Amino acid sequence: MRILFLCHAFNSLSQRLYSELRARGHQLSIEYDIADVVAEEAVALFRPELIVAPYLRRAIPESIWRRYCCLVVHPGIVGDRGPSALDWAIQEGERNWGVTVLQATAEMDAGPVWATETFPMRKVKKSSLYRHEVTEAAVRALLKAVERFVVGGFVPTPVDDADPTIPGRQRPLMKQVDRAIDWQCDETARVLARINAADGFPGVADRLFGEPCRLFDAWPEETLCTLRPGAPGGVIAWRETAILRATVDGAVWIGHLRREEPGNSLKLPATQVFSAALATIPEAPLDGYFASAGRTWQDIRYEQAGRVGFLHFDFYNGAMSTRQCQRLQAAYAWARQQPIRVLVLMGGRDYWSNGIHLSCIEAAESPADESWANINAIDDLAEAILCSENQITIAALQGNCGAGGCFLARAADLVWARAGVLLNPHYRNMGNLFGSEYWTYLLPARVGMAGARAIMHHRLPMTAAAAVAAGLIDASLAGDPDAFRIDVARRAAELAMAPDLDERLRAKRAKRLADETAKPLASYRAEELAELQRNFYGFDPSYHVARFHFVHKTPNSWTPRHLAIHRDLGWSVPP
Repeated sequence: MRILFLCHAFNSLSQRLYSELRARGHQLSIEYDIADVVAEEAVALFRPELIVAPYLRRAIPESIWRRYCCLVVHPGIVGDRGPSALDWAIQEGERNWGVTVLQATAEMDAGPVWATETFPMRKVKKSSLYRHEVTEAAVRALLKAVERFVVGGFVPTPVDDADPTIPGRQRPLMKQVDRAIDWQCDETARVLARINAADGFPGVADRLFGEPCRLFDAWPEETLCTLRPGAPGGVIAWRETAILRATVDGAVWIGHLRREEPGNSLKLPATQVFSAALATIPEAPLDGYFASAGRTWQDIRYEQAGRVGFLHFDFYNGAMSTRQCQRLQAAYAWARQQPIRVLVLMGGRDYWSNGIHLSCIEAAESPADESWANINAIDDLAEAILCSENQITIAALQGNCGAGGCFLARAADLVWARAGVLLNPHYRNMGNLFGSEYWTYLLPARVGMAGARAIMHHRLPMTAAAAVAAGLIDASLAGDPDAFRIDVARRAAELAMAPDLDERLRAKRAKRLADETAKPLASYRAEELAELQRNFYGFDPSYHVARFHFVHKTPNSWTPRHLAIHRDLGWSVPP
């Protein structure tokens, strides 16, 4: 069946739904919601049998929904309406929430219901809830709705606002006055809920060091608030990229900030934004890499179970700056010295890695120089993983993985991904960036030269199952995050105790030596960096332009041709 996606952007939810429908044999094309006339043209070209709107910020034109069945994926329970559904649910402490697939009508979010799924809420950032519970519920609901459409005869259920059994209600756009934090009165739980509800976008408007800013990426603190009390709202400590603010009953870490300046939309690590003001604030470093006993901000932490080590690195949005790559490499070198036979690289719950930190690069005095420093730092980390001789290394992908992060993961001996994870193992969408992380060594060895060219050319997301089928990764495990971690721990423990482990390690060393003899890693790296030098310093500014638009979230002005197949020169509707 031909299905047209109308979406504001090809975000993680849109990518997951696209991948699931494509895997079931449907033919899909995508059009960004730029203007009514553009959407109408896309419909005329593709002539879809069904239209799906997985992520929209405005209503579908009447000229389209009156002629075609349009299914809207709304991140709210039945009856819920409005653009801030998830924000209100988090901030008001809803215990259960859901996703509803409804048919577009004249009133936004008010159409009849084709399918709905619910889930228990976690007290986490909006972005984390969206990437896990919301996404999984949306997959279940949309697949059910599409199946009902294909079979035919299904009558969607109208929503009666007067029906007392309908749990949802109309809610307005949440404004900053609704999100505001009163540091003199609000307890820690309330502060966390408000920042969590605004995470990703739009953040909570506040002031720090006398300057207006937006707050993102909040974490609880259990011990330092008693050791270093301070006036509510005041900054009492900092650690790496995060700052600690006192509350009336404790303290919270703020990981990222955005200054309220005209034209400034860069969300950056908090200590980078206010580096000068922090000169008089005490640092609060952790003692080593072992996971802290109490809740705190710890972006790199280590755990050990028997002969298996687990190295977690929970970097915001999966972006890895030069400094973070260097710190992670140091932690990796330390972990290798522990009495372990297997080392599992866990990444973070929401992302494993998305490669270099484009926002920090954009904010640098010389983005070209910072790009060069960042890519070399992540290459150093990839090389360290590739050259680990005494342990079996495993990349355990709990969350999505993109660009250089995919090949950093592939540097490990084994890559296991949670079912539901998406991989985007390509670079070209960032202004034809060539990429590094030894991908020219790692990718062809797994999928062949033709497969590597296809992956880089198509630039489409891959599910864990598709990545296994392509040969890119080794296994797709449990979809539930907790079950995935248990499965990873069990399999890693079995591997550490396997009677043939020494033989495996000998074979690993022999293969690395043979590969190095055939062509040294340094040669792959030199060739990749030569291409990147042109991207960073050459006459073609495509990478710098694409990076600027990406980090500043410039509205789309057209849909990339690899997504909008209906705009291919040779496109015609199949007979």
